[in-house]
Amino acid sequence: MSESAIESLDTTLNAQVSEPLKFAYWVPNVSGGLVTSTIEQRTDWGYDYNVKLARTAENNGFEYALSQIRYLASYGADHQHEATAFSLALGLATERLKVIAAVHPGLWEPAVLAKWVATADHLTKGRIAINVVSGWLKAEFTALGQPWLEHDERYRRANEFIRVLREIWTAGEGGAEFAGDFYRVHGYDLKPKPVDVPGRPHPEIFQGGNSTAARRNGGTVSDWYFSNGKDYDGFTEQVEEVLGHAKTADRRTPVRFGLNAFLIARDSEAEARDTLREIIAKANKPAVEGFRDAVQQAGNATGDKRGMWADSSFEDLVQYNDGFRSQLIGTPEQIADRAIEYKRRGANLLLLGFLHFQEEVEYFGAKVLPIIREKEAELAARELQPTSV
Repeated sequence: MSESAIESLDTTLNAQVSEPLKFAYWVPNVSGGLVTSTIEQRTDWGYDYNVKLARTAENNGFEYALSQIRYLASYGADHQHEATAFSLALGLATERLKVIAAVHPGLWEPAVLAKWVATADHLTKGRIAINVVSGWLKAEFTALGQPWLEHDERYRRANEFIRVLREIWTAGEGGAEFAGDFYRVHGYDLKPKPVDVPGRPHPEIFQGGNSTAARRNGGTVSDWYFSNGKDYDGFTEQVEEVLGHAKTADRRTPVRFGLNAFLIARDSEAEARDTLREIIAKANKPAVEGFRDAVQQAGNATGDKRGMWADSSFEDLVQYNDGFRSQLIGTPEQIADRAIEYKRRGANLLLLGFLHFQEEVEYFGAKVLPIIREKEAELAARELQPTSV
């Protein structure tokens, strides 16, 4: 972004604009890669590959790794490693990487998870986080004998789930107390508590979603709100609404925002765009259509039709978290410009997926990240300048 372009930007939504943008990557702990396509994907869902990838990532600017959660074969992911076990394994195999394990309320009891996280936090010296997934695939719950709640009820349960976790991790003498519609805890004294990390009152709690209920949870109880892939305006609209909820909430720390994106960085824009076209041209149509049928039912289950994937096209869903929509596709310079604009609009973290994980993570660290750091320093300098009267 040129100096004149930076000077023309409006005031940023990101209150932490002086802090470096953080980066996370999707752990390929399920088979099939990050796009539902027959295009070659040089990646692997196994443990050995993922340990090498995690070490590469933490040496190329990545602070977090998010393990996916699936319990059933679906939509190209015929095999899956469980997220909490896999996250802990990667945490033990690395030195600095923070690992985020996705979990489902309804399939986990919050008090049991609180104990697991506390132990894992000690084993990794304070590098465990969780991503609370309210659930979109009905078959996962019914196959495991669990009730399938209506959409907003799943988010209401997730709200209690997060509050129970926080209560258990931070309760003083006498133990945790909580009485809700879904969970009750009485006098539970967790020992040991999670690691005392400066600036972190407890292990970080991430949460995604797109619906009104998800945004309310993001603003009131979560530490981080994950957005599916969005263009500029779509992301800004979510940030503003979540911040509105946060203003009236009893929060210990400000809510922060992560954005999903599928990154295709190449030496030329033409090469990057050709790769995107090939991915979509080789889409596994039955798998994508099956996914679309499932998730658009979930998105449209909300009263205001703002749920996840409610307006996603077939092309969007070839990357199953709408990662193409964020348009981090092009040269390192072009990608850096978009990353900076998302940061200006509120993003604190970019959650990235890749076609060929190992080599593309290395390319990102060598070619893209240095440009982002230069441009965000320019942005911070501009935003922190005193306004003349």
